[in-house]
Amino acid sequence: MSATPRRESARRRTSAPMGQARYRVMLGLVLLGLALLAGRIVDLHVFDRSFLQGQGDARTLRVDAIPAHRGMITDRHGEPLAISTPVVTLWANPQDLPDDGIQRLRLAQALGQDLDALNARIERYADREFMYLRRRMTPEAAQRVLDLRVPGVHKRAEYKRYYPAGEVIAQLIGVTNIDDQGQEGLELAYNPYLSGEPGRRRVLKDRRGRLVRDLEVLREAEPGGDLTLSIDQRLQYMAYRELKAAVDENDADGGMLVMLDARSGEVLAMANQPSYNPNNRAGLDPDGLRNRAIVDAYEPGSVIKPLAMTALLETGRFPPDTVIDTSPGWMVIDGYTIKDVANYRELSLSGILEKSSNIGMSKLTLQLDEPVVPQRYRALGLDQALGTGFPGEASGSVPSPRVWSSSQWAALSYGYGLSVSALQLASAYTAIANHGERLPPSLLRLNEPPAGQPVVEPAVADRVLGMMDQVVAPGTGARRGLVPGYSVAGKTGTVRKTGGAGYEENAYRSLFVGITPVSDPRLITVVMIDHPRGGSYYGGAVAAPVFSRVAGNALRLLDVPPDQVETADEG
Repeated sequence: MSATPRRESARRRTSAPMGQARYRVMLGLVLLGLALLAGRIVDLHVFDRSFLQGQGDARTLRVDAIPAHRGMITDRHGEPLAISTPVVTLWANPQDLPDDGIQRLRLAQALGQDLDALNARIERYADREFMYLRRRMTPEAAQRVLDLRVPGVHKRAEYKRYYPAGEVIAQLIGVTNIDDQGQEGLELAYNPYLSGEPGRRRVLKDRRGRLVRDLEVLREAEPGGDLTLSIDQRLQYMAYRELKAAVDENDADGGMLVMLDARSGEVLAMANQPSYNPNNRAGLDPDGLRNRAIVDAYEPGSVIKPLAMTALLETGRFPPDTVIDTSPGWMVIDGYTIKDVANYRELSLSGILEKSSNIGMSKLTLQLDEPVVPQRYRALGLDQALGTGFPGEASGSVPSPRVWSSSQWAALSYGYGLSVSALQLASAYTAIANHGERLPPSLLRLNEPPAGQPVVEPAVADRVLGMMDQVVAPGTGARRGLVPGYSVAGKTGTVRKTGGAGYEENAYRSLFVGITPVSDPRLITVVMIDHPRGGSYYGGAVAAPVFSRVAGNALRLLDVPPDQVETADEG
C-alpha cells in the first residue's frame, strides 16, 4: 500500500517539467507568429509601403475624363447654328444591380424602357462591369432616375449637339454622332478644331464604382474653337423657304440655291432640297443628307454661255456689230443635230445670249482654230475643287482630248460635255461681276476680301455683264428674273438630265444665274430646280422667279440702294 503513493508522487514530479516544456514551446510559437506578423506589418508600412498603397489606390482611385465643350458654329452675325448643351448619360454595373423585380420595374419606367428589354440587356452584360442605361438625357430626367437610389446606377456628364436652324441649313452644317464627333458637313471638316481636348481628373470611388470625392484635376479640358460662317441666317431662311416652295409647286425632285457676295466671294446662303431635321433623325431620307450645291456636278446648259462668250470676245474676231445667221434654227455637226427653240434668223452677240441660241454659239466657236472656250472654263476653275474644305466637294470636269471634234467644241460653248457644281458656277461668275477678277468662294466669314485672280480682260467682262443685263428685260424669256427697283444681269438655262442609259426623256434641270445690281454688283445667285413636272420646265419660267424673290428680299435686307426707278414688268 505504501509503495503506490510513492510511485504516483514520482509520476507527478516527472510530468510537471514536461508540461512546463510544452507550455514554453507553445508560448514560443505564438510569440514567434506575433513577431513575424509584426515584422510583416512593419515591412509593409515602412519598407514596402508603396506596394500596399498601390494596392489600395488600385481599388479606390480612378482617373476620369472631363468632357470638352464642343465649339459653337455661328452665322456671320454671331447667330448660333450649332451649339452643345449639357446632358447626362446613365450607366450601370450589371453585377451591382438588384434582382428585386419591383426595383427593376421602377428603373425601367424611369428610363422610359420596356422591363423585359432592360432585363435582357442586363443579362447580356452580366459578366461585365459597365453598360449604358440611357444616353444623353436631360439633367432633370436623369436626376429622377438617380433619385430612385437603385444600387449600381451611375451618371456621366456629356454634351449633346443642337441645331437651332434645323433643316434650313442642315446639309452645310452637318451632324455629330452620339459621342459628339462630326460625321457630315462642316462638323466633319472642322471636327479637330471644334472638338477641343478632354481633361483628366483623379477621383476616389468606393468598391462599387460610386464617386466618393474629387481629389485633383490632372488636366483641364480645353473647349473647342468657335466657327464663324459666311452665311447670313436671315438670307438663308428666306432662300430655303423660296426654294422649298418652288420645288413643291413644280413637283420637282429637288433643287439648290447658292448666293455669293460679289465683292468677297463669301457664301451668304446655300439651300438644298430635299433636306432633313438634324435634331430628329428618325426615318431619315439619305438623299436629304447631300449638300447638292457643293458635291453634285452636272451639265450646266445655257447658263454657261456668258462665260464662253468672254473667251470668244477676247480673240478679237467678233466686233460689237457682229451678226450671226442662225437660220433655219438647226444644224448638223459630225452627224449630231443641234437645235434652237425657234428660227431666230440673224442675231447680234447680245441677241445670241438673249435668245440662248445654240446655233449662234456653235457658229461663233467653229470660226476659231484654238479651243479657247475649254481653256477659259479651266481658268475659271471649273475643272478643279474649289478648296472650301467641304467633304466630298465636286471638282467638276472639262474635257481635254488630244484631237477636238467640231461637235465637242460646239457642245462646250452651249453647256454640254462638261460638268460643274452650283458653287463652281457661282464662283466663275465673280469674274464677270468684278471686272475680270475671279474670287475664290469661302464658307467662312472673311475679315477682308481676298485678292482676285485676273481671268477675263476687264473690258470684256464689263461688256458681257452689259449683254446679260439685256437678257433680263421686259418681254424676254428671262423677264421673271427681274427685281423691282434693281437692275439684273442674268442667264437662263434648261438642260436635259442624264441617266445610266444616256439622256432621259422629258427630264430636265431648270437653271438661272443672276448678278444684281448691275451698276454695282453685290449678289451672285445660282438657282437650279431638278426635274420640274409642273407644266413648264424652262429656266426662265421655273428658276428665274425664285431668283427674283430671293435676290429682291436679300437686297432690301442688306440695305442695298435701288438703282432703277421704274417698276419691273413681271410679265
